[in-house]
Parts: sequence; structure tokens; C-alpha cells
Amino acid sequence: MPLVSVNGLEVEFEQEGSGPDLLLVHSLLTELTVFARVLPVLAARRRVTRINLPGFGASSPAAFETVADFADHLAAVMDALKLAATTDVFGNGFGAFVVLELACRHGARFGRLVVADAVPAFPEPARAPFRGMAERVRAGGMAAVLETAIGRMFPAPFARANAEVIAQRKQALARVDPEAFARACLGLAALDLAPRLGRIANPTLVLCGALDRTTPPELARKLADGIPGAIYREIAQSGHCPMLEQPGLLVEMMQAFLGKAAAPKP
Repeated sequence: MPLVSVNGLEVEFEQEGSGPDLLLVHSLLTELTVFARVLPVLAARRRVTRINLPGFGASSPAAFETVADFADHLAAVMDALKLAATTDVFGNGFGAFVVLELACRHGARFGRLVVADAVPAFPEPARAPFRGMAERVRAGGMAAVLETAIGRMFPAPFARANAEVIAQRKQALARVDPEAFARACLGLAALDLAPRLGRIANPTLVLCGALDRTTPPELARKLADGIPGAIYREIAQSGHCPMLEQPGLLVEMMQAFLGKAAAPKP
């Protein structure tokens, strides 16, 4: 996949399709290939850009301390890739937190916002696992958290019925830079978006898997309630990763909100 240099960091990206721009940002436990199931439909009418955050895939690790640092980096990546100010942005999990920070800090840089599986802030009991994962990764590398992390990501029935998907996700997660992963975990543990959600002026759709245990629906609703004019929708039979668990429903909900862009001219 191609790379673009941004402030001394190499950023892996992939672009497919043509039409209005749509940027997809992956979660803490995935990388850009996680969008493979939704890409064909989305790219039929849009130019879809997928990136790997620092330390994921071939993207350079970065010494970021906060989720805001990732958001500032993402804004610079959008500039480097010459993505239009009308670009719509989607983020899942950690990617959702990053693009929410992007909306707080650089909202004029893009158009509509879709986030899946995020909350305003994690309650204290939910922060501890992120700190624990950071500690274990720094001590034992990614192998130290693979089972726990994937277990939190997928509902048990999906995991049992999709052994190949689980194996692929573990393989991809094993290649993530451990220090980058640890820093992202600690950034999530420290994050509190609640005081700033009212600043978000981008039209926003908040989605959440009905079975999500990491960012549960009752907290995702509070995220939507804090963003002026935001719409909330639940994704049935989905946990934390709708791109893999319910790709058809995810695309349907995204397109209903973003509008079905006109087909590109031949």
C-alpha cells in the first residue's frame, strides 16, 4: 500500500473509488483492512480513503500522549492527502474517539461525522483495563494482550461462528507496535470528551452495537445527547466491530445519513 510522509511520519493509506470523499478510521484492535467488507459498496459512489494510525500496519509509530495528538495528526494527514473540506469522516472504537477530537479541534476541516462505538468518557472501572493492557504490552509485547483484547471486541456467539475472522484479527493485531498501542490505551483511559461535545458543529450520526460491552449503548446514547443535533442509532446483533459483524446494516445506516452520492461518470 502507498505511504505519505506527514511531519516526519510515514502514513500508510489506500484510496478506492471516485466521487465525494469519505475517510475511514479504524479502532484500537484493528487496522485499515477491517473495512474490506464495507469498502466495495462505499467505493461504488465515493472516493474512500483508509489510513493506518501511527504504529499500525506500515505507519510509523509516534510518541503521542493524548487522543488529541492523534486527531491533530489526522488533520495533517487529510491535508497531505488533499482531502476536501467536505470530506465525510467515519471512525470506529478508538478511531471514533480520534475523529470526535478531530471535530472538537478541526471541525471546519471536514463535513459530516459518523462514529460507531464510542462514549463521552469511560467510567473509572472501565479505565483500569486500558491501563492494564498498556502495562502488559510494555512488559510482554502484543502477545500479552491478544486473547483479552479480541475477547472484549467480539460477542462470544460471533467469535465461535467466525474462527477465521478471529484468527485474521489476532494476526493483524500481533503486528501493531507495542508502545504505540500502550500510548493509545493510556490516551483512552485519560480521555473525557463530555465538556467539549457541545462544540461539535458537524452533522453527526452516533452508532453503537447493541451487544457492545466495551462502549455500551447506554453510554453511547449519552455521547449523542451531548452533540448538538446528533442522531443515535443502534446496530442490532453487533458488538464493537460492525464492519465485520453487521457490514450490511452499517453501510445502510451510513448511507441513509450521508445520502447516496451520485454514481461517478464513466
